[in-house]
Amino acid sequence: MQLPPEFQDSISVFSCGFSKRTWEKIKLLLLGALLCPGSRTVCNILRTLGLEHESSFHKYHRVLSCAKWSALKLSSILLKLLVDAFIPAHEPLVFAIDETIERRWGAKIKKRGIYRDPVRSSKSHFVKCSGLRWMVLALLTPLPWLDRTCWALPVLSALCPSERYYQNRPQVRSAKKLTHWAWQLIQWLHRYALPLKRAVYLVGDGSYATYELLDQGIRQNINLIVRMRLDARLFHFPTPNPPHKRGPKPIIGKRIMDMEQRLNDGRIKWTKVHFSQWYDRTNQTMLITSGKALWYKASSPIVPIQWVLIKDPLNEMEPALLATTDLKLDPVQIINFFVRRWRIEVTFAEVRRHLGVETQRQWSDLAIERSTPLLFSVFSITTLLAHSLHQSSPIKPFTTAWYPKHIVSFSDVLRAVKTAIWRHNQFLTSSKNTLVDNYIHNIRYLWNVLIGASA
Repeated sequence: MQLPPEFQDSISVFSCGFSKRTWEKIKLLLLGALLCPGSRTVCNILRTLGLEHESSFHKYHRVLSCAKWSALKLSSILLKLLVDAFIPAHEPLVFAIDETIERRWGAKIKKRGIYRDPVRSSKSHFVKCSGLRWMVLALLTPLPWLDRTCWALPVLSALCPSERYYQNRPQVRSAKKLTHWAWQLIQWLHRYALPLKRAVYLVGDGSYATYELLDQGIRQNINLIVRMRLDARLFHFPTPNPPHKRGPKPIIGKRIMDMEQRLNDGRIKWTKVHFSQWYDRTNQTMLITSGKALWYKASSPIVPIQWVLIKDPLNEMEPALLATTDLKLDPVQIINFFVRRWRIEVTFAEVRRHLGVETQRQWSDLAIERSTPLLFSVFSITTLLAHSLHQSSPIKPFTTAWYPKHIVSFSDVLRAVKTAIWRHNQFLTSSKNTLVDNYIHNIRYLWNVLIGASA
């Protein structure tokens, strides 16, 4: 099987990251990952491509477990493709960072750990699961077939073992925390995103609100937007000393009013703001107030931030405190960027449902570290391929009598890409026998319906 001509430009740029032999196998594995229903094991992919009798099937396994290629290099290529395709000129680059658990069992999986299940757990109910913890960096971007919303397109993934993994290995001096992995992703953004000459914002939840991480973002020119605790230690900027006063200059000013007190203080001026998009709803009205402060704790770096306190006028949602290291960013834009972050949770659900994440069966350490990031990147590559199709024929949602769908989802995008691949690889038919052509036309129609169902 071969890729359609309209997909060649988006795929061929990745060939520089592989040897010639490995590249031919990678293209087939990508085709199989797009077309394969069910689990994304290498054997199931080969079966989908009609290579179930391939005697050298082991070479396709070795692409993941032995072949030499750099995922970091491929991620930088993918990032540039996404920015060129979807982000208008002079628009900032907004990234979301979050972790997800790939549920896996097996004694041979060395970096497997026991973690809190974020899907099945709640505030009152704690559920644990066995698996691999991935930190994913995704580009938040609008798409031509969407209206006012955005998607989170993964560009880089890192496997983050638990502290128990390091305790069982005395050769490792100290355990690597999540904030250390996030610090490395910030360095990657500094290396590959800043050369694109755009403002870069990284949006994360409360686990990324640390003094060291925000300070590192300032040093690397990466603007962080995080959620903070309401009791965060925030101080005014220091006032300059009089010229005649001796002694050291103060590094911070007085502590500002506690955010929980600010919520009920009648002297605080609140601004009513209307948001067209707010998580799982639209047309949400919130009250906000903002300011600038220094976030400080002894033996930690001093971080200048701009904070935004959000309150629901109907008291249906809990108040939230957001902070950013960009002191000039509009407070409403801070909230808009942060609200976009929830799209990465949708991406995690889509890659499990449609791309077979958690169905891999590799035991090799290198294959495990490569297979899941590749499936995450297939989500972004599928969006790129659909963009080339959308320019000639707009992608529309697949509707039924019982589901009047109005918004294009990833299943519609994947269906369009699958259909284009199958049409390009269709069997030759007779130009003289119209009856046969009619039968084949009906078969192809049913085949396209099945493609949509499997998507």
